[in-house]
Amino acid sequence: MTALERPGVEFKVYQFPSDKIPRVDGDASDWRSVPASYAIGSDQLKDNVNGTKPDSADLNVTVKVGWVKGLNRLYFLYEATDNYWDFASTDLHNDIFEVVVDGDLSGGPFIKQMHPHAGLERADAHYQFHGIHAQNYHIFTPAEGKDWTMVWGCQPWIKSLPYANSAQRYAFKPGESGKYTLEFFITPFDYAAYEGPERSVESKLWENKVIGLSWAILDYDDRESPRYRSFWNLSHKTTMYGNASDLVAFRLMPLEADQRKTIEAEWSFRVADMARRVVAFRDESVGEVTAWRWEFGDGESSTERHPVHTYKQGGEFVVTLYVEGPKGKSRRSKVWDVVLR
Repeated sequence: MTALERPGVEFKVYQFPSDKIPRVDGDASDWRSVPASYAIGSDQLKDNVNGTKPDSADLNVTVKVGWVKGLNRLYFLYEATDNYWDFASTDLHNDIFEVVVDGDLSGGPFIKQMHPHAGLERADAHYQFHGIHAQNYHIFTPAEGKDWTMVWGCQPWIKSLPYANSAQRYAFKPGESGKYTLEFFITPFDYAAYEGPERSVESKLWENKVIGLSWAILDYDDRESPRYRSFWNLSHKTTMYGNASDLVAFRLMPLEADQRKTIEAEWSFRVADMARRVVAFRDESVGEVTAWRWEFGDGESSTERHPVHTYKQGGEFVVTLYVEGPKGKSRRSKVWDVVLR
């Protein structure tokens, strides 16, 4: 991906089955099914600000990212062990997990300080530009007595349900060491408007889609120091915080083999011409399928994989797809989904 940093590097986003969506409760047990190959550790991070190197004795981080087919959400499991957790302040002086996402690979700067029209009023740049086509989350780790994240942009509404949620677990006090677990999901937006969701467009997620994503770890180890000790980031380019072209490629993976059924019928449809009652059907079955049989609910049938059928009269129809392959058979019926005049 030439528009992204670290050419030749592509991380994976694990697909959870629809009946195993991770519960956002801070309990990592929902993620046990995720293979180790999806875990992204501190060894993938680089600090181009202060030149520090990730040291597992200081701060050791593991991140896993997941998605669910049919939901425009990215799920995260962030697990970290730090020798000094800094979170006593009510402001930005806090250990931070900074996440940036560009769901449609639009690329380019997206914060007001980087607006290409330098003469634009700062307030206008904020409300018309900041976080619109890519989003930045300054996630407080841990968040105590404050919102779980600061959305660095003009749309703070995206950090709340139904667009985001979080839960954390820890047993340490400010200045102490210990393990921290954060579980959360966010909704990426192709267009996230200041006015709210009515004018906004969610990023559509589908199998094998590549999105832009990166994160940085801001580690404070001194309550008296106004500056973080390190800025470890996944893209290896500091400006990932404000330029979506500096993110890293992440691919939304299909279900792993151990989560897939050997064969399962599934299909969708589109009314191509309501006046003529023409309906296009599409097979979306899972597994190795060698034969298809459609019953359209009007006495007609087809053995094509993706048939186009013309109904002679209107009505409410029960349509069934039967599939067959070396490992078995399956059927999927939809009752009165197809309704024609």
